[in-house]
Amino acid sequence: MEDSTTAAKRAKRTLRVAAISGSLRRASANTGLIRAAAKMCEESIPGLQIDHVDISDLPLLNTDLETAGGGFPVAVKAFRDRVRGADCFLFASPEYNYSVTGSLKNALDWASRGSVKCWADKAAAIVCAGADFGGGRGSLHLRQIGIYLDIHFINKPELHVRAFDDPPKFDAAGNLTHAESRERLKKVLLSLHAFALRLQRKEE
Repeated sequence: MEDSTTAAKRAKRTLRVAAISGSLRRASANTGLIRAAAKMCEESIPGLQIDHVDISDLPLLNTDLETAGGGFPVAVKAFRDRVRGADCFLFASPEYNYSVTGSLKNALDWASRGSVKCWADKAAAIVCAGADFGGGRGSLHLRQIGIYLDIHFINKPELHVRAFDDPPKFDAAGNLTHAESRERLKKVLLSLHAFALRLQRKEE
């Protein structure tokens, strides 16, 4: 059982969240969720810091691009380093054909290559914005992919924003403007923070 001093130090530590958007659109609502999360952490969740990890420069996965010594292209190595250095993850992705986007799957695959397990044994949360179910079926598939990668997703609360339903949830630039969705996003982040701390405590 940890002493009170150790518990207090952990509670004060800021966890770095590698936040990845599955959309490459400039005005993406899903990237807007990440921007909203980053601002929220700066203003009211001091225990979390959002690091938006851009995946637009990653080449399509091709093992011919890996060197004989296990090296990776420059953009891939930089991406893997940021994933490996994170304390936990936040994924925001639209739903494409009942699944995650090709760009997100490509990123997940690149960071799963080699002997270093970049994703394993870390907490993660999923938020998404889209039509119909708000991207819920895609997030379900992401959870399935995470099983093999040993990513530990929070189960509740969930945030699937129906981006095209009234009232408006985002402005033209993809910024989250809907108060209720913002409140739900904050609850997701608080749950991610608590779960990440629990996992780290178990590893010590």
